[in-house]
Amino acid sequence: MKPPDHKVPSGDRRMGRLLMAALTAAGHDVRLASRLRTWDNAGRPGRADRLRSLGMRLADRLVRRWTSSPDRPEVWFTYHLYHKAPDWLGPPVAEALGLPYIVAEASHAPKRAQGPWADGHAAAAAAIRRADAVIAMSDVDAEGLQPLIDDPAKLIRLAPFLDTRPYNPPFAGADEVRAGLIARHPGPWMIAVGMMRRGDKQRSYAVLSQALATIDDVPWRLAVIGDGPAREEILRTFDPARVLAVGEVAGDRLPAWLAAADLMVWPAVNEAYGMALLEAHAAGLPVVAGRSGGVATIVRHGVTGLLTPPGEAEPFAAAVRTLLTDPDRRRAMADAARGAAAAEHGLDRASAILSAAIDGARERHARLALP
Repeated sequence: MKPPDHKVPSGDRRMGRLLMAALTAAGHDVRLASRLRTWDNAGRPGRADRLRSLGMRLADRLVRRWTSSPDRPEVWFTYHLYHKAPDWLGPPVAEALGLPYIVAEASHAPKRAQGPWADGHAAAAAAIRRADAVIAMSDVDAEGLQPLIDDPAKLIRLAPFLDTRPYNPPFAGADEVRAGLIARHPGPWMIAVGMMRRGDKQRSYAVLSQALATIDDVPWRLAVIGDGPAREEILRTFDPARVLAVGEVAGDRLPAWLAAADLMVWPAVNEAYGMALLEAHAAGLPVVAGRSGGVATIVRHGVTGLLTPPGEAEPFAAAVRTLLTDPDRRRAMADAARGAAAAEHGLDRASAILSAAIDGARERHARLALP
């Protein structure tokens, strides 16, 4: 997937950066070994062979550099490993240098064993089997990974996380944003945050526009934060009188926008878990979302928000209507959301879990290395 310093923002890039920040906060010296991107969305013929060959060459270069170097790493850590983005680099480097090998947010889908991603599927499965620790960030991923893992202690659960401090009140600029929204319309104001690209993001926007079109008796307004190549197509599906297209918002400004809104709405079609949903909770914002992937890892149905069947506009609209017309319930969910984000999804907790995972991986690796 994207390296942590990729120029295009995404939830994947964000989590990569957060993993590095959590490991650093735990006292580890974290270095980006490579920017190799093995993602293959289309399963193009020959691409897996080319990426495997490139990975082998880069692996050989890293092994030569580190074999007698004082900067030789002690652990190899790979993020977001699955059939469309196998790790062609980590396993050969870890094998050659005798390093513990750890993977985070790995996933395994047996149905991909055949078809255009068969090579990537096999490579990802082999890497997962080889790993000394496998960190799963959703129930769905953990369930799929279990058949590949010979020692249950290798499977580590880590909830999606972020540094919640910028999302704690008082929010710099939130009053200004709220005043600007109220000047346009007294509300209630909802907010959606998502890249405007084709595929699942566009499908999420389509479900959202279909759902909101049926709620014409409530004076809602929607602020949409996001940009991308499908921007014009997406915005045409919404009522321009009710929707404010904000565009891309800098990361340090997002907490103010979230705190200024009354409700986050996102259908989450094929979402891994949705970093924007976690950011909303950290800012004290209840969420209506589709129950796909690991979204339920973040949004507690009936407590911090409402979850609906993935991709279905009608139940999504009903859930949105329920919270739009019940401000007391929204406020109770807002308090619960902020508390859950701080207690279960903070950087300190993630740092402790990751450090324990590394310690366990090193111990298991050392035992296996004994004659």
